Amino acid sequence: MRFCDLNESQLLAVAITAEEEDGRIFRDFAQEFRKDFPATAELFEHMADEESGHRHRLIELYQKKFGEHIPLVRRQDIKGFMVPRSSLLLHSLRPEKAREQAALMEVGARRFYEAAAGQSKDAAVRQLLGDLAQEEGRHEKVAEQINERQAANGELDIEQNVARRIFVLRIVQPGLAGLMDGSVSTLAPLFAAAFATANTVETFKVGLAASVGAGISMGFAEALSDDGRLSGRGTPWIRGVVCGLMTTLGGLGHTLPFLIPNFHLAMTIAMVVVIIELAIISFIRWRFMDTAFLSAAFQVIVGGLLVFLAGWFIGAS
Repeated sequence: MRFCDLNESQLLAVAITAEEEDGRIFRDFAQEFRKDFPATAELFEHMADEESGHRHRLIELYQKKFGEHIPLVRRQDIKGFMVPRSSLLLHSLRPEKAREQAALMEVGARRFYEAAAGQSKDAAVRQLLGDLAQEEGRHEKVAEQINERQAANGELDIEQNVARRIFVLRIVQPGLAGLMDGSVSTLAPLFAAAFATANTVETFKVGLAASVGAGISMGFAEALSDDGRLSGRGTPWIRGVVCGLMTTLGGLGHTLPFLIPNFHLAMTIAMVVVIIELAIISFIRWRFMDTAFLSAAFQVIVGGLLVFLAGWFIGAS
């Protein structure tokens, strides 16, 4: 239905449903962040309480005007209405992104109340909707004040450090393990096949099989190694997917050049790609694992060189 076709009872009904949904989303956020990000959880608890108060006032007016039965009119039933994403899809958000999403929801609610108040012809309904529009605007300022207070108290800095640690545990570590395995472990079979056959097609097939096989193996190994409950490393299947994809990507990087028919050109490009991969691994270890770049580079290059020499020795023998 179109927004301009809504009558007073429908305007109140959709407002009630919207406040209920927003309140639940905010409480879902609070529950999700309570353990690791208490300051963000406090903000969302406050916002959920405000939405609950709005809902009670809307229901009281609806009962006075239209009776006890409130029809289910949802935001998605109205053309042009901004519908927030389900909180189930927002669990992976970092605290700062969740705060931004909440701010957008508050802006959308304020605009709805302003438009609804302008459309209503009933004085009591118009007054309540106008009051709620003003309160939603104040909520934005209150949320900003809470953010500023928490930033001044150092609570947001603490949460940023926790968020970084969680990101490293859940994404960087499994991704780095996969990239290292894919970039290094596939060197031996790939270059062994290259030196043994001097055939780019056969070498590509070996590299592709090694990359995909290593990705599947590493993905399952990571997912089954830790359920994340005690370590805080998050959902096993997410870590497994990240690790598996990065393993496959690491192997494919120096495998794809062998799609080039010219063997010597393909070999040269593959070696350059290997150097780039090892540099990327060293950078990630320096950036996220607090490892000195030269130390990380030396360790990775030595490991890669040993594996490459093993492949060259086996393939040339």
